[in-house]
Amino acid sequence: MPAPALRAPLPQDHYPSASRRPADWRSLAACTGLPDHTVFARRPKAALPALRACAVCRVQHHCLEAVAPRESWFDGVCAGRLWRNGREIPIPEEHCP
Repeated sequence: MPAPALRAPLPQDHYPSASRRPADWRSLAACTGLPDHTVFARRPKAALPALRACAVCRVQHHCLEAVAPRESWFDGVCAGRLWRNGREIPIPEEHCP
């Protein structure tokens, strides 16, 4: 399951020095702090808080690149869209953010 990989901090030795380390985009994500059952929801109603967070998120493109939902058969919310088995799920209007 991709949850730990998405939220895990980068290893300390991944970059040559702490002063040269770029900001981790995951710490800037609007979904930071949301419960996993919301971010990795399979149904629109359960995913609504994560979809609302995505609507104002500044790092959607990083999320989409890192998760690669189509290639990873992702289940959950990524880049403002709900995915199930790597396919985008249409959101009924009553559940739109």
